[in-house]
Amino acid sequence: MFTVYVYTLDTLADWEIGYVTSELNSGRFFKKEAPCISIKTVGLSQMPIKTMGGLTVIPDCTIDDIAVSKTNVLILPGANTWDNPKHDAIIKKANDLVSVGAMVCAICGSTAKLANSGLLDRCPHTSNGQGFLEMVSPNYKGQKFYVDAPSVATHNLITAGSAGGLLWAKQIIEYLGVFQNDTLEFWYEYFKTGKPQHFFALMQTLSSTDK
Repeated sequence: MFTVYVYTLDTLADWEIGYVTSELNSGRFFKKEAPCISIKTVGLSQMPIKTMGGLTVIPDCTIDDIAVSKTNVLILPGANTWDNPKHDAIIKKANDLVSVGAMVCAICGSTAKLANSGLLDRCPHTSNGQGFLEMVSPNYKGQKFYVDAPSVATHNLITAGSAGGLLWAKQIIEYLGVFQNDTLEFWYEYFKTGKPQHFFALMQTLSSTDK
């Protein structure tokens, strides 16, 4: 069983995490033998936050409730408020999780916070374009590991730029092993291209698992 923690903070970029949270929560395309997934929203406190889209989220738990375990996954969404020092606590937890081999998934503004902590100095990663991390993260020293791609997955770190949410979601789902390989590929191609043949192929992979 995996516990997937989604960090919630004011101005959270709703759309960036939408693909991955909806699929992990609904399980609509999960394979029969998929591991159990529990999703929990986590905050500095359990006071409500307001997303960039104006939605109110009440965190299920706080940072102290996240056990440092290899079976936990931490999702760090983008937001306009990452420069607030109060979010250093979740970055410390992210470092602790990486140190035990757990997966940390960061997108957009949260990559800048990871970069400033030094977590991106020695592994392949991406963000909102070449030079962005240098501009907003004065402690960043990982330039030679930067990859110009929408999303980059390493052993236990998945990073993405603000427009990389779909590929980022694919890589997280692949890490968790909850889709069949062909289901995941057709799912990705359908949402990437909008072409109906990928949708019907996706549905076919699901019907084949029922036989």
